[in-house]
Amino acid sequence: MAPAPSHSRLERQPELDALRGLFLVWMTLTHLPTHFSDFMNSTFGFVSSAEGFVFISALLVGRLHIRLWMRDAAEARRRLWKRSLRIYGYHLVMLALAFTVAAAYAVHTHKAALYHLLNFYIAHPATAIAGSLLLLYCPPLLDILPMFVLFLLLTPLWLSLALRCGWRKVLAASGLVWLLAQFGLRRWTHHALVLVTHLRIPLQETGAFNLFAWQALWVLGLWLGARSAAPASPVRRVPGWVAALAWLVCLFFVGVRWGWLGSHWSRDALSTSLDKWHLGPLRMLNLAAFALALYWLRNYLLQGVLIEPFLTLGKASLQVFCTHLVFVFLGLAFLTRDVNEDVGAPAEQLHGVWAAGWVALTLAALILVAARQVRKRKAKSGPQVQAAHR
Repeated sequence: MAPAPSHSRLERQPELDALRGLFLVWMTLTHLPTHFSDFMNSTFGFVSSAEGFVFISALLVGRLHIRLWMRDAAEARRRLWKRSLRIYGYHLVMLALAFTVAAAYAVHTHKAALYHLLNFYIAHPATAIAGSLLLLYCPPLLDILPMFVLFLLLTPLWLSLALRCGWRKVLAASGLVWLLAQFGLRRWTHHALVLVTHLRIPLQETGAFNLFAWQALWVLGLWLGARSAAPASPVRRVPGWVAALAWLVCLFFVGVRWGWLGSHWSRDALSTSLDKWHLGPLRMLNLAAFALALYWLRNYLLQGVLIEPFLTLGKASLQVFCTHLVFVFLGLAFLTRDVNEDVGAPAEQLHGVWAAGWVALTLAALILVAARQVRKRKAKSGPQVQAAHR
């Protein structure tokens, strides 16, 4: 078991906020229905903004709460559950907008892009509403916040077990759950939930993310965050041969991603092992290699990351994420394809000036929202800091 961290106050690392801001920009460019998303989606091999955002968020949670947990477990648990409840509230607001404004517009205009996102709700509104409140029904694009809610609710359990039993056992158990997820654990659990709740929500409508697989990424982030708060970091230096091997692995997956290695080493041939939603084994290998390669270059990369607007965006990640969803839905509303047209046709996108303008407007809105949230937070904390120093 790792040595216990000291009880002194741990400062929040700005580079973690900056990385979250970078991943939010990457996620926005991927989700907006523009031709830019073709390039931004898995640009550097089979690594996406979602994995980076979830991992860095978990690392930050583990880093900021491990010392508090050792001093006052009840207070740490209260803060984590309060954060989870707050994210759940934001999720309900996003659902309300989707089920009212977006759904009404989709039904009235028959716009395919929005209609297909909400077709289960449109066909079964009562079941969809009940299921969404229980985090069982998660429409596309609205399935990330429920994952954060559940993982934050479970974080006190993981931290408690780690301090009692050691991180090795927690990581081993998490790895076992990830392995079972590759063999249908989610499908079995879904069948049981349908029997218990009597909510007949198809498996594909419960969200794209296989939570039994993605919990492994969250637990890894918690572990590294907790260890980074200890006097000895788990990885101080990546050996040169390990970094070289990681870079070779990354180059291999970049070649697979862009079809440079032939049909036997293509996305289609390796689709199951590279699956994003189940975090297939080859995808996990790509993620590990990518993380090691970036960590080896961290002193150089941080100079390009520790800048605005990434710092501000990362400090207001929840508000920025929700705002980006609003602009994604608005962008989908601009698309013209009718719901009765060929479903198998390529996804419709904005191009040219319309695409560039919508991207610029969206990013400007995200920066404004983040700056406003940071100002509010500073104004609220100012009197508290002054009172603490009296």
